[in-house]
Amino acid sequence: ETAIPICAKDISDDLMKEFAFLSGGRGKDKAWIITLPDNARFNEVPEEIVSKVLTYLTSVPSQHESDTKFILILDRRLDTWTSVKMTLQKIAASFPGNLHLVMVLRPTGFFQRTFTDIGFRFSQEDFLLKLPVVMLSSVSDLLTYIDEQQLTPEFGGTLEYCHSEWVIFRTAIESFALTVKEIAQMLQSFGTELAETELPDDMYSIERILALRTEKYYQLKEDITAVTKEGNLLLSSFEEPDAGECSQDQHCERPGDWETVNRLLGQLREMETAFDGFWEKHQLKMEQYLQLWKFEQSFQEVKNAIEFLMGQQAELPDTGDSVPQVKQRLKDLGHFDGMAQDLIGKAQVVILHGHQLAANHHYALNLICQQCNELRHHSDVLSDEIKRKQMRLQKTLDLHTRLQQALQCCDEGAYLLANQQMDKCQSKEGAQKALQDIERFLESSSAYLNYDPQALHYDFESVLTSELKCQIQSVQVKLENVRSMFENRQACFKKLLDKHVRPVQLVAPRPENPPRSKSPLFSPKHGKMFLMTACSSSHCIPFLFQIEVMHDYQEKRNSLQSFISDSDDNLDILKGHVINELIETERVYVEELFTVLTGYRAEMDNPAMLILMPPVLRNRKDVLFGNMPEIYDFHNKIFLHSLESCLGAPERVGFCFLDRRQDFQMYEKYCQNKPRSESLWRQCSESTFFQECQRKLEHKLGLDSYLLKPVQRLTKYQLLLKELLKYSTSCDGVQELQEALVAMLDLLKSVNDSMHQISITGYD
Repeated sequence: ETAIPICAKDISDDLMKEFAFLSGGRGKDKAWIITLPDNARFNEVPEEIVSKVLTYLTSVPSQHESDTKFILILDRRLDTWTSVKMTLQKIAASFPGNLHLVMVLRPTGFFQRTFTDIGFRFSQEDFLLKLPVVMLSSVSDLLTYIDEQQLTPEFGGTLEYCHSEWVIFRTAIESFALTVKEIAQMLQSFGTELAETELPDDMYSIERILALRTEKYYQLKEDITAVTKEGNLLLSSFEEPDAGECSQDQHCERPGDWETVNRLLGQLREMETAFDGFWEKHQLKMEQYLQLWKFEQSFQEVKNAIEFLMGQQAELPDTGDSVPQVKQRLKDLGHFDGMAQDLIGKAQVVILHGHQLAANHHYALNLICQQCNELRHHSDVLSDEIKRKQMRLQKTLDLHTRLQQALQCCDEGAYLLANQQMDKCQSKEGAQKALQDIERFLESSSAYLNYDPQALHYDFESVLTSELKCQIQSVQVKLENVRSMFENRQACFKKLLDKHVRPVQLVAPRPENPPRSKSPLFSPKHGKMFLMTACSSSHCIPFLFQIEVMHDYQEKRNSLQSFISDSDDNLDILKGHVINELIETERVYVEELFTVLTGYRAEMDNPAMLILMPPVLRNRKDVLFGNMPEIYDFHNKIFLHSLESCLGAPERVGFCFLDRRQDFQMYEKYCQNKPRSESLWRQCSESTFFQECQRKLEHKLGLDSYLLKPVQRLTKYQLLLKELLKYSTSCDGVQELQEALVAMLDLLKSVNDSMHQISITGYD
């Protein structure tokens, strides 16, 4: 079998012999015309070469359309019958395409024409079995089969054809096609290299590879541009000046050279577009990979530095045994905090870089966001831990300062007592002066001498260690000793003064007619108390103090009921009044809690009010207000609605209290915190902050009155339940009301017990 030539240049010598050519003409049935011109040496051409040339010629149109048919024109007007017969036999044996018709211009010589007619008549059956052959006597017979526009001038046609130019153009077209194919292979190879090459682990190598690939990309772009220019030049050579005037049919009947070059240029443009798109994605991915590598490197460096600082800060103590030691540790922690803030600033830069990458739709979006969150978490943990230690050390410093002030006060008191000259204090004036000195000192030092150890434990509970507890106990013992010394000295001086004062005997006046039945000092009927006293050495002067006695609440109710009969309707009216009072006072209570939480507690977080807030109050709203937010949420969201549902069903009141009896235990926590709250309030009650909050709320009473509201409300419930039970003697829900009253009384007792319990310290 004969292999199909790759391109025209492989058989250019055989093509240039011009024993067969493809002019571009077509028959009436659109079959392509292959012409075998009159060539005396055709039969000398080897069959292999004939087969190659014919195979190539038939392959040219087959590239553009399927089911291609061919017409063969054999010009043998100057040849012999023997040569014609050999040519037909050779064509029948080696023609590679779909041969539609063979037209033979038979020899014109008299004898050869005769021999041809006789030989063809006897051999016709053999040829017809292999080839459809038509013998033509002249060119005019050929024109009856094929239009003159499809024939070259030697056959009386008008189709211009130059064989040497055709061979040159075919060679150029196939060379261009081969170049396009090579470009495609280079692009494919480059793409495979980009996709399959593993990237190194260092940034310099990655940048180097990206630079080399970019350089190779631009080189390929230059090659594509050069080939495109070559193709456009080749395409322009097929466009004749009057091509626009030619009909579409004429243009289409030309050989497919123009279509081939145009198609190759189109493929080249598509390849270039696809290559540009692929490179753009690859370059973006490489740049993003490089960005990710830099980001992860920065992330790892900052993360390791933060973890190192976390390890260092874990070794820094958050307490101390003396004022100098705590101050030094605060100084060290401040220096450490400076380093941490610098590092947190670097972390913020890395996080900002990560956010920029995410905003640009980086392919590793999830990983970048995860690492940003991780870095932010580590920064927050480090910052919070440093702040926690700073607060603990500052609080510890405050405690040491107080203890130091208390000890200094003890030393000053002992020094005062030691320097009092007792021989000069034996006189009345000396004793009075010494006693005044003691009283002045006690008044000026009362804040230190009267330290409450329980309040200290409350205020500094979060920083107390066993050593600090021992120091507090030691200071307390010293304070008690000093107070005892002052009490003894005061008693001593008062005895000295008593020696210089004439004793006065207190004599009660003797009434002329003493009453027999009752004591003259108190008369419930008149509701007044009479007190007689003496305040002079020579005679007694009576003073009358009137103390109004408040009537018992039960007596008021009895007087009210004296005007109301005991009918069921009137009892229901009284019961309705109590329920209305319960609900209305509950609404007022909830509203008051809300104003306190929003007007005072929330303002402690207001940056605009921070300048008015005393330092001792900052970050201590949980001490001042306790669990008031929890109490407010319970009453506002749950208990008030439960009570309001009882307006039409009074028998449900007892159930409301019983269903929520466990929730009322939160008051125990509030009451236990009350001493701490009051202690903090006393320290800063006169501050501008509270005055401004009270002015905004237009409250007549101070905050301390509102902080007492929960305690007052708790006692109010049992009074209202007693009244409600009194008017519900014979209706549904009495048992539940009784149990609710017991539950509230038990709650009050539990709160009192817990208040006593927290005052007991030092025991398991």
